[in-house]
Amino acid sequence: MRIVDIQVGELSLPLAHPFKTALRTVERLEDIVVRVVGEDGSTGYGEAPPTAVITGDTKGSILCAIQDFIKPAIVGMDLDDLPAVMEKLNGCMVHNTTPKAAVDMALYDLWAKSQGKPLYQLLGNAKTSFETDITISVNPTEEMVRDSLEAVERGFHTLKVKVGKEGTADVDRMAAIRQAVGPGVKLRVDANQGWTAQQSVTIIKAMEDKGLDIELVEQPVPALDVDGLKLVTSQVDTPILADEAVFSPRDAANIIATHAADYINIKLMKTGGIWNALKICEMAKQNGVKCMIGCMLESQVSVAAAAHLCAGQEVITMADLDGPSLCATPPMPGGPRFEEAVISMTSDPGVGLRDIPCDNWH
Repeated sequence: MRIVDIQVGELSLPLAHPFKTALRTVERLEDIVVRVVGEDGSTGYGEAPPTAVITGDTKGSILCAIQDFIKPAIVGMDLDDLPAVMEKLNGCMVHNTTPKAAVDMALYDLWAKSQGKPLYQLLGNAKTSFETDITISVNPTEEMVRDSLEAVERGFHTLKVKVGKEGTADVDRMAAIRQAVGPGVKLRVDANQGWTAQQSVTIIKAMEDKGLDIELVEQPVPALDVDGLKLVTSQVDTPILADEAVFSPRDAANIIATHAADYINIKLMKTGGIWNALKICEMAKQNGVKCMIGCMLESQVSVAAAAHLCAGQEVITMADLDGPSLCATPPMPGGPRFEEAVISMTSDPGVGLRDIPCDNWH
């Protein structure tokens, strides 16, 4: 099938609560949506959230990348030769992983539709449902305890707690949450690069000494401090998850080779889409490294694509795909079902979403 057009639009959705991390505070989701059109009129969809503090991509840069570089490079190509299209997409410009991801997932959506199958079945068909955690934003401790209890009441069994702004005070914060939710709830800690390597060791060991039973700590140190990440991993018992330190397959190879982290968090907006994410999955599988599938502050459009990757790949054993759960709007029709903690795949071809609330396609 020949690719005849790539269109963009804007998606604006309110969040149920402000999203707060050590890096930013967001009250509304404002993303770019991509529509790839095939010669038979069929369409595939993708999404690009501007996350300048992590990927460096802004709304303006995303639109420019798609319209001025990606679109001219791949329109007219035959989607039946998917590897050639993906190589062209990834080679048309360096970096700009978010716009590449949006177009990549739209291409995979359209490609799977042309095969008449759900995307996850073409990506490995490992599972038909799985559970996601939900994010607890960084706030005063009392508010975080309240939000944690509310999440458990909604049926979430795993909480990813944002910390990293107050150093050792985060130990007391996690202790309060653990006491409130009890021993049956899994707690993940995400410092969003907020600590130094030595702070990380001190804080994580303090959590271990208190018996807080933390499942993992995500990206405790700045992304470029791989030596610091390796130090933390070697000094603590709690598993360490590399997030911002891993964008490309090359990054993943370095983390694995140096044992700088125990797990790898794959996010399509960092990898540039499913194509490169699959390369990381294969590398992790060969080396016995478990992966998490995560998301930025994204809507159901791109989180659904990530869900298909998770369902396709056995090596992805953990999910942080709570974007739709954080929005204050009802779910979009079609595609994976997001029912609080449980994400279930359907038989819809491609990624499966329909009636995306996006205006001003051009």
